[in-house]
Amino acid sequence: MAALDELGWNAELASAFEQLQDDNLFPARIAAQHRGEFVLLAEEGELRARAAGRLFYDHEVGGQLPAVGDWVGVTPPATIVSILPRRSAFIRKHAGQDSTEQVLAANVDAAFLLAGLDDDFSLRRLERYITIAWESGALPIVVLTKADLSADVGEAVLAVESVAIGVPVHPVSNVTGDGLEALDLYLQPGCTVVLLGSSGVGKSTLLNRLAGQEVMLTRALAADGTGRHTTTHRELVQLPGGGLVIDTPGLRELQFWEGDLSAAFEDIELLALECKFRNCAHMREPDCAVLAAVDNGALELDRLRSWRKLQRELEAIAARTDRRLSIARKKRWKQIASVARQKSRP
Repeated sequence: MAALDELGWNAELASAFEQLQDDNLFPARIAAQHRGEFVLLAEEGELRARAAGRLFYDHEVGGQLPAVGDWVGVTPPATIVSILPRRSAFIRKHAGQDSTEQVLAANVDAAFLLAGLDDDFSLRRLERYITIAWESGALPIVVLTKADLSADVGEAVLAVESVAIGVPVHPVSNVTGDGLEALDLYLQPGCTVVLLGSSGVGKSTLLNRLAGQEVMLTRALAADGTGRHTTTHRELVQLPGGGLVIDTPGLRELQFWEGDLSAAFEDIELLALECKFRNCAHMREPDCAVLAAVDNGALELDRLRSWRKLQRELEAIAARTDRRLSIARKKRWKQIASVARQKSRP
């Protein structure tokens, strides 16, 4: 069993754990979740645990639920009662639900944002992934898989670099192994990387390549040459070299939970500084530097349209979330008041 420091434990986490002031607790890291049960990695070894009901109650008014990658405080034999502060977290709006958050991975140092160089390649989708990665607190890394299927890898890299401002871009082939050695830089002992991307982009195959053995099941390509969905849950895996990787299921939908676009759209943000009006929406305002850049070819219209779409989505999510939390807090205070009245009766 790996020692805690090999799983990413450090002095900051140790200090936070001591502040819990409960001698009955021991620290562990969540490696996987299967419905209501969690797989934990601790000094005692691997164990199965459940979360205390209080965590679900607190979640109703904005509290956190345990997620893969979290460091948690556990009471014997195996009940998660607290979550240590996260240094990063990938959060999206829960697919198919209204204003509910889903943490894809926590305490991640870097995110491999996978995009296949096949017919499913999309710069607009990458912009969304990059935005969420910057907001998470982790370092985004674009990994272009299926490089062996691309007619011009160099051209594809240039296209990605035009929207991935300040983000490293690495083309790789899971078939030939080309480019994989460049990823070792981010997989140092104790460092955690999450794999994010659409179904069939090659996340599990990449993980198996990095591990040097099959740690995740994979499936053959479909008849049309596209990848097939394999991974059904999020799981933290330790590589032979000491790095830690969280594999995730393919994301059919990646909606924002919160954040801003300044890091992912730094080019537009810099242009906006030259606009005549500070609150310029870059639509029809006079002396708009962003629109001028589109007119002279310095900025692609599709990128501006993408910025507008994501900005509207963030504003809508924020409005719905504020309303949901307000209702939940009022409901909880009513419950507390009701209990207080009952206790005060003779």
